[in-house]
Amino acid sequence: MARIHERYLKNPVAKDLKDRMVFIGGPRQVGKTTFALTFLSEPTEKHPAYLNWDNITTRSSLLKGELPAKEKCIVLDEIHKFAKWRNLVKGFYDTNKSERSFIITGSARLDYYSKGGDSLQGRYHYYRLHPFSLTELNKEPSMEDFRRLLKFGGFPEPCLKGEERFWRRWQRERTHRVIYEDIRDLENVKDISLLELLAAELPNRVGAPLSVKNLKELFQVSHETVERWLNIFERMYYCFRIPPYGPPKVRAVKKEQKLYLWDWSIVPEQGPRFENFIASQLLKYCHFREDTEGYRMDLRFLRDTDRREVDFVVLEDGKPLFAVECKAGEKNINPSLYYFIERTKIPKFYQVHEGNRDFEKNGVRVFPVRTFCKELQLP
Repeated sequence: MARIHERYLKNPVAKDLKDRMVFIGGPRQVGKTTFALTFLSEPTEKHPAYLNWDNITTRSSLLKGELPAKEKCIVLDEIHKFAKWRNLVKGFYDTNKSERSFIITGSARLDYYSKGGDSLQGRYHYYRLHPFSLTELNKEPSMEDFRRLLKFGGFPEPCLKGEERFWRRWQRERTHRVIYEDIRDLENVKDISLLELLAAELPNRVGAPLSVKNLKELFQVSHETVERWLNIFERMYYCFRIPPYGPPKVRAVKKEQKLYLWDWSIVPEQGPRFENFIASQLLKYCHFREDTEGYRMDLRFLRDTDRREVDFVVLEDGKPLFAVECKAGEKNINPSLYYFIERTKIPKFYQVHEGNRDFEKNGVRVFPVRTFCKELQLP
């Protein structure tokens, strides 16, 4: 098991800090604070340049417009919990940008919570920090690396510790904090206890077309309420949904969506968990290219009205780059791949499995997940 010394966003963030603020969003406990601290002279929360909004003394100083003297880089953590944080941060940046750099972190979509009020447009670059991918964990990943990552997830603490008891306790604490701290601080939700029940139900919905109607009936609330809850979970980096891809010559479904979790380790069934794992690796690939290179990346799935389906299609600026099918076994190729090869302009088709075989047949590359992640240079 490789030990992580430097996160994959280190160099891009260091470069952008020279002329912009950097916002770092991502799930709770994905390592945002630890990562941000690496830009200070000593990577510790006791460093004077680390300013956490949850600290009452720090909060008072920030509201007075006070920043620690002589510090070249300032880390502002969880400041988006303050209703007027945009104007506060804008003021700090505009009066100090020639002398200081600023990193702002938070366990929510900072781009969403920066909308409205005084615009910060043009003053920051936004990055989304993801859990470990297979190649970030180890440049030459082994089956042991893959199995650990699949079982314990890519969040640093449980992944590196690799103990089931610790993982169970960590999961319970994290879910409780997301719902009763993060969501409570940022959203107006009356029946917040129902969100905990929804969080427990979502792992069972991974991979299949998501039915908001079924969830509405399960919780006996309106369609709009369920949709709002799902949007909140997405803003908190708890789950993400992907829409369908509809190429011209295919009678593709248009309204269905599929749901996945940022922490695939809580998906109970092996097949959907593996599919969620691949979805997370591909989303990380898309976000990395968006955040560092400016491409418009999309992660979709392909399904027609006759239920032929390919799990994922990755698009760059609206054009398909490749399609990916997930299979636990390594022998049988999904016939839908051949069907869509003939009817779409998707240039590459892959089938990824958990085994060892690596071969190509009639335009479909079939290979192990370790090889797939390495060859695509997933960050």
